[in-house]
Amino acid sequence: MNKIQCEILGLSSSPATGGAYAILLKDSGSDRRLPIIIGAFEAQAIALEIEGINPPRPLTHDLLKQIIDTLGGSVSEIIIDELRDNTFYAKIILEVSALTYEIDSRPSDAIALAVRTKAPIFVAENVMETAAFLPSSNQLKETDKELSNKENISSKSKEAQIASLQTKLREAIDSEEYERAAKLRDDIQKLTNQN
Repeated sequence: MNKIQCEILGLSSSPATGGAYAILLKDSGSDRRLPIIIGAFEAQAIALEIEGINPPRPLTHDLLKQIIDTLGGSVSEIIIDELRDNTFYAKIILEVSALTYEIDSRPSDAIALAVRTKAPIFVAENVMETAAFLPSSNQLKETDKELSNKENISSKSKEAQIASLQTKLREAIDSEEYERAAKLRDDIQKLTNQN
C-alpha cells in the first residue's frame, strides 16, 4: 500500500456537523489537505497535547500511552488506510517485544495517540486521492499568513488559558479545595514561565 506522511495543519469547530470538529491534515510532500470530522472529546485531547497542557489526571489517550510504555511497546506509526461509506478507518502500528501489531482504530483516537507518542501520521494514497483537496492559491496565501502569525496566536491562547486557570483557582480556594488550588497554581506558573 502506498502511503503519504501527513502533519496536522489545524483543528477547528464545524458548525455544519452539529458541534463536531474537523482536523485538517496536510500532505508533507505537497499542498493537499485532508479534512476529517472528529468528536469533541478527541478534538480536546488532540488540542491539549498540541498546546502542551497537562490535565491534572490522565485522559484516556494518556492512559493508553502509559500502558504501551509500561509494557515496553511503542507506536511506530498510525495510518488512515480506508474510506468506506464516508467513514475513515485507521490503524495504530504497535511494536511490542519485536512483534508488530495492527490495531483497528478511529482516526481521531489514532491521531490523539500519535501526538502523544510523536509517531508519524500516514494516509493511504487511495484515501488521499478520494477525499483530499488542493486549496486555491488564495487559500494557500491565507494559510501561510496564519502560520506566520502562529506564535502570536499561541501567546493569546496562553493568556486565555492563564485567565481560565486563575478563575478555576479562585473557585478552588473559595470551596477550600486546597490540593486542587495548588495544582492550578503550578499550572499557571508553568504557563507564565513559558511566555
